[in-house]
Amino acid sequence: MTDLRYPIGQFTWDGEYTQEVISSWMDEIEQLPAQMRHAVSDLSNEQLNTEYREGGWTIRQVVHHVADSHMNAYIRFKLALTEDKPVIKTYAEDKWAAMPDSVLPVDISLQLLDSLHLRLSQLLRPLSQDQLERTFLHPESGEVAINRNIGIYAWHGKHHLAHITSLCQRKGW
Repeated sequence: MTDLRYPIGQFTWDGEYTQEVISSWMDEIEQLPAQMRHAVSDLSNEQLNTEYREGGWTIRQVVHHVADSHMNAYIRFKLALTEDKPVIKTYAEDKWAAMPDSVLPVDISLQLLDSLHLRLSQLLRPLSQDQLERTFLHPESGEVAINRNIGIYAWHGKHHLAHITSLCQRKGW
């Protein structure tokens, strides 16, 4: 049985961070908002309020979480580009997912993702090799390079998209 927490597995990358790899990850980041919108477009409020796994977040919370997380990523990228190895702040994802704005219509976060991912693309696509190797310090994960973080966030979007699509498939929606 597949681990419903990680329907596409956990992020791993041991290869080189070539321009082709980075470009492929950027394509995935750019495509995510439309894919997410498509995945939830025909879902009712009841379906949006369904947990993707027992004890997990609802689809609505997942959509809002992706917006929250990718906003944090955007700030982390900018910090790494403008400061020398900045220490980034973590956040309590579960507590954020339970905040009052987690009940808003998903279209609010989908619109945010449209704009945010456009800005991510404009920020990250033109980076030089030296810029891609700049880092930030994550209090739990240690030093993280921009090139690796691009891969992490390409995976992160697909990971949560799979939470939604795999639930829809299991439920026959």
